[in-house]
Amino acid sequence: MNNSDPVSPEIIARILSEALPYMQRYDEETVVIKYGGHAMGEDQLARAFARDIVLLEQTAINPIVVHGGGPQIEAMLKKVGVESHYAAGLRITDEKTLEIVEMVLAGSINKQMVGYINAAGGKAIGLCGKDGNMVIARKLTRAVIDPGSDIERIVDLGFVGEPETVDTTVLRQILGRELIPVLAPVAAAANGGTFNVNADTFAGAIAGALKAKRLLLLTDVPGVLDQSKNLIKQLSADEARRLIADGTISGGMIPKVETCIDALDRGVEGVVILDGKVPHAVLLELFTELGAGTLIHN
Repeated sequence: MNNSDPVSPEIIARILSEALPYMQRYDEETVVIKYGGHAMGEDQLARAFARDIVLLEQTAINPIVVHGGGPQIEAMLKKVGVESHYAAGLRITDEKTLEIVEMVLAGSINKQMVGYINAAGGKAIGLCGKDGNMVIARKLTRAVIDPGSDIERIVDLGFVGEPETVDTTVLRQILGRELIPVLAPVAAAANGGTFNVNADTFAGAIAGALKAKRLLLLTDVPGVLDQSKNLIKQLSADEARRLIADGTISGGMIPKVETCIDALDRGVEGVVILDGKVPHAVLLELFTELGAGTLIHN
């Protein structure tokens, strides 16, 4: 069946009926969705994602959207002539870069996402970690092995932070009131400064603080793959640790899975890594038996 084929009313009614037990499972529960990757840059996918988020809110779920913005930040840095530097897989954020990062994340991308959700009939509110001291971060450091000497050295990532404390006061005032928080991963420093925080890590901290029912990490890949590149549908936290240790989970997937495990340790019931480019991926995961992506649980 292609997109132009008509769907009978009977099939539509059956699909809605079969979704009922899943809607009941998440009734009045909090679901944190990290939205990022290249799906954010495609207008049609972004608008479809916004409609799905509004649908969640209409079914008495409390969705919280945390968005990234790597490609958009990169484009803006190039536009203003600021060169990007990376270490240990993270952007080194100096003062000039931080100014652009905050402008793009807490400004243009955040308000665009708010606009999409509102256009779909929702009531979104754009915030960042600095609002109400929601997220206080500390400076993040990373150790890397110098390939020439095999000597470990500490890399200064500049104004890159990791969540230290999360104050849920503002979010608890919003949730359950037909409002949808859209959060940019920009956090406050204890001294009043600003930190750029990885969006996955930020979403995990928010989900953990709220003891969310689900944390969904939308990425550019189908989920966690085995050594034959087949999708692993479910993993326990212990199984995930073993796959990291034996090299099955590698590269950029390691910090994502570590974020998942950390969120579970903080009280999140389940975390799913799934492909944000798949239409209606969030609805497939929450409202169907098959789900989408890889579910990691305790």
